[in-house]
Parts: sequence; structure tokens; C-alpha cells
Amino acid sequence: MDKTKVYTLSDFQDELVKDTLKDVSEILEERGYDPINQIVGYLISGDPGYISSYKEARTKISKLDRTKVIEVLVREMLK
Repeated sequence: MDKTKVYTLSDFQDELVKDTLKDVSEILEERGYDPINQIVGYLISGDPGYISSYKEARTKISKLDRTKVIEVLVREMLK
């Protein structure tokens, strides 16, 4: 590791989105929900009722900009 890696604010935001989605997904699955259906429902409608409040999952995902979440998902799919 002779070179310094430069990170941008966007890199950190993308990682926050990924980590939050993984965390919320695990929480929803633990409650018996299909996390993909619940998260997609939330992203499309904006209705936080799709996300359980168990273990603060709703609060965690609500802190993210839905547009940014979709942007990160599309970017990851197109890699």
C-alpha cells in the first residue's frame, strides 16, 4: 500500500446507503417480511409504513434520500 486512496463524500454516502439497506433488510427478514417487496414498496410510494419500526428500521431508512438509494442501486447493477 504505497499509494494513498482518496475518498469522496459520494463514496461515503454510497456506503451508508448500502449498509443501511443491508441492516434494514436483515431486520425485516427477522420479522418475517420479504425485505425486497417491503423496500421496493417504500421506495416507489414513499410510505414509511412499508418498513417495520422494529429495531428502528423505519427511522434508519427514512434518514436516506430515496432518490439517492435508487441511484446507488442502479449504479451497483450497472457495474
